Amino acid sequence: MSLSESELPTTEDEWRVRLSPEEFRVLRQAGTERPWTGEYVDTKTPGVYHCRGCGAELFRSEAKFDSHCGWPSFDDAIPGAVKEIPDNTLGMRRTEIRCARCDSHLGHVFEGEGFTPKNTRHCVNSVSIRLEPR
Repeated sequence: MSLSESELPTTEDEWRVRLSPEEFRVLRQAGTERPWTGEYVDTKTPGVYHCRGCGAELFRSEAKFDSHCGWPSFDDAIPGAVKEIPDNTLGMRRTEIRCARCDSHLGHVFEGEGFTPKNTRHCVNSVSIRLEPR
């Protein structure tokens, strides 16, 4: 059975067909791409960043900033687009961020670092998002 682009996969096997092996590892298995290797780390192009899994709008380029952490960083998500989940793996207390529409892993959110007036950093894997330039 073949899914149209607008239909969300319901099984991990369907996700494997839709995504590349690296996209599957990060989006569906909560992996992380190596720092400084993602295509959007230094991108300044105006536009909207969409979930690579389902196409939902997640972040606007105006919210992107240079955190020098090795991954794209945004100080705000589009309201309702991202959900936060406590993540206590690897002996750390962090907050995982996932796409609210398809539940794909995006990265983590950190607060209190002082990078921007909003004091929030959504640290996102480039492989989890796709930029639609303006």
